[in-house]
Amino acid sequence: MKSLVVLILSTFSLMAMSGEELAVKVDAVTEGFIDSKSISTMTLFNANGVKSERRMRMSRLEGKNGDRSMIVFETPSDIKSTALLTYEHFDKDDDQWIYLPALKRVKRIASKNKSGSFMGSEFSYEDLSSQKRFKYSYEDEDEVVEKDNMLITKRVPNDRYSGYSKQVVYVDAKSFLVQKIEYYDRKKELLKRALFKDYKKIKDVWRFGNIDMVNLQTKKRTVILVTDENLKNGLREKDFTKRYLKQQ
Repeated sequence: MKSLVVLILSTFSLMAMSGEELAVKVDAVTEGFIDSKSISTMTLFNANGVKSERRMRMSRLEGKNGDRSMIVFETPSDIKSTALLTYEHFDKDDDQWIYLPALKRVKRIASKNKSGSFMGSEFSYEDLSSQKRFKYSYEDEDEVVEKDNMLITKRVPNDRYSGYSKQVVYVDAKSFLVQKIEYYDRKKELLKRALFKDYKKIKDVWRFGNIDMVNLQTKKRTVILVTDENLKNGLREKDFTKRYLKQQ
């Protein structure tokens, strides 16, 4: 009887959780990594299933005023050394710059252009920017729905230039790890779906190993597979500057 009461109370607690409260729990299980360095493969599939692969290095640094991250392509040769630098901000749009080796210059990504495709993939610049709770609004107090061991919530990007009218987020009810996100375009039609897979714990912090992003309107798909990741490497802010961007 006691276990039944606990189960009922636990279920009631989850059902009464607001979207913002759930977002706090989601952030909590993936924060505290200090910094990360990884090698990843980005595989692009066109509508006919023909694929092309890219290898890239990814690094990230946690910060009191927002994280900093960098993506550097290593292959193929025509995009080698192309790099994206992102500065996360709590109270305004994130800053992003891309280094184009062919032009030997750093270009700032304007807020109006962040909904555009990143290097021809199904990920936008926006997708590679901050996904933390303070970037979204959660309108209803009891908007979290529990179904099939998933907690489902809706969020609306605060960025007025966002390419999305809303996102529906599916979270594992036990681990609070994001399993799936559905992205709706500005016309409020379902545009993309991302599946987050192969989670593993590294130094007591949960990290995903695979993101599978499908454009449901064009049938194109991009998969990012993390093949090697290390945390707490001693990275510093000087490793995430526009000058350093050119040196990769």
